[in-house]
Amino acid sequence: MAEDSESAASQQSLELDDQDTCGIDGDNEEETEHSKGSPGELGAKKKKKKQKRKKEKTNSGGTKSDSASDSQEIKNQQPSKNPAVPMQKLQDIQRAMELLSACQGPAKNIDEATKRKYQFWDTQPVPKLSEVITSHGAIEPDKDNIRIEPYSLPQGFTWDTLDLSNTEILKELYMLLNENYVEDDDNMFRFDYSRISFCGEALRPPGWLPQWHCGVRVSSNRKLVGFISAIPAHIRIYDSDKKMVEINFLCVHKKLRSKRVAPVLIREITRRVNLEGIFQAVYTAGVVLPKPVATCRYWHRSLNPRKLVEVKFSHLSRNMTLQRTMKLYRLPDATKTSGLRPMERKDIKAVQELINNYLKQFNLAPVMDEEEVAHWFLPQDHIIDTFVVENSNGVLTDFLSFYTLPSTVMHHPAHKSLKAAYSFYNVHTETPLLDLMNDALIIAKMKGFDVFNALDLMENKTFLEKLKFGIGDGNLQYYLYNWRCPGMDSEKVTYLYQRLIVLPMLLEVTVVTNTSRR
Repeated sequence: MAEDSESAASQQSLELDDQDTCGIDGDNEEETEHSKGSPGELGAKKKKKKQKRKKEKTNSGGTKSDSASDSQEIKNQQPSKNPAVPMQKLQDIQRAMELLSACQGPAKNIDEATKRKYQFWDTQPVPKLSEVITSHGAIEPDKDNIRIEPYSLPQGFTWDTLDLSNTEILKELYMLLNENYVEDDDNMFRFDYSRISFCGEALRPPGWLPQWHCGVRVSSNRKLVGFISAIPAHIRIYDSDKKMVEINFLCVHKKLRSKRVAPVLIREITRRVNLEGIFQAVYTAGVVLPKPVATCRYWHRSLNPRKLVEVKFSHLSRNMTLQRTMKLYRLPDATKTSGLRPMERKDIKAVQELINNYLKQFNLAPVMDEEEVAHWFLPQDHIIDTFVVENSNGVLTDFLSFYTLPSTVMHHPAHKSLKAAYSFYNVHTETPLLDLMNDALIIAKMKGFDVFNALDLMENKTFLEKLKFGIGDGNLQYYLYNWRCPGMDSEKVTYLYQRLIVLPMLLEVTVVTNTSRR
């Protein structure tokens, strides 16, 4: 993963431009700082020239010749007609303006990303954004000489491997995530990871290692201010099976985001994973970095339209009233599929066979053993719901699953949280997928969820619009670390072991209505 032998690069890691947001993002801030300086100087020079022209006009009484002189001065400022202006100066101005227009936050699409410089990611074994990829394989070979010492942190901070079996440390992690983890662009919603059960399940799957729970503390008071984690994963990429890790929960305290901590966290988790003989990773981000292997879009299905409108998660479209919207999203009181029941421990083997056979049709997918199936799918209150379909012969033919992730609602007088269900894996062999997912919506509604979210991966596009999902306004990019392969459409991507999260995107509830009168 990160190049351990590059001492210069490691020394530079504290100086690299990084967003320090709570996703996998190592670049952006330095360019923003550049854009703050040059445009300001440019504005000051324009102001001086304006004052000079005003003074000359006052002294001359505003004669025609003076007006012509002013026009000539303005004309002389045009680069194409003023060879006396130094070329270097023009280039500096052009660069400043490009940075000003291009660097107003992290890139949300490829077009924005191509205008940025990624100084941190340019040091990493990941494909370039402009690279056309036709081959499959590692970008760098596995290394024998791996750095033993941890990377250096800014003065006043120290590394700490978090013991998540300790309740007090878990509470610290919850506090860090709850107060500093991803929010939406309008700072209206923040993911709520304040449930012990969720974090415990997400960070301690089969094969987990304590050293992959990597924290940063203030040396003086031991306050936890940064975190990154890795979990083991067996992933099939096209026809290649790889043992790798999934990276998640990169989080830095808001007050430290000028300290360039994020790149150091990424390098340090890379070093720790390399020491275990693993050199590939998979991760997701809501922003575009070099280089996505796939891009998926979130869709949202209203279950509690009134609450979603009140907290401004969604909005009424034109010509729609709240009552009509509630009627539109109304669901049946009972499920339709015969033999649908909660998954039990006795179903583990059958579910494993169902999911592994089903996932063979996709290009980016996990390969699960029985222990992993038990960990990720056995129902647990407030974490994961899995329902299987058992036919009259006692054979499991299908299953659906979704996990729970509430969001804290910011600055609302009445509503404090938003209960969201996230579609996980849904496998069908006999029950139509449309019917299976309609039952998933009914179950989620009965369990008190406000919204049901799904990505447009696997076969999900076949039911999203039919079941009245609305498209979100943000993407989720999938990335591979130290692995090169051709990109793939979202239909060829599956979820991975970890419940990969992207911030909730505002949904405009758009409804097509029949306006004809009877």
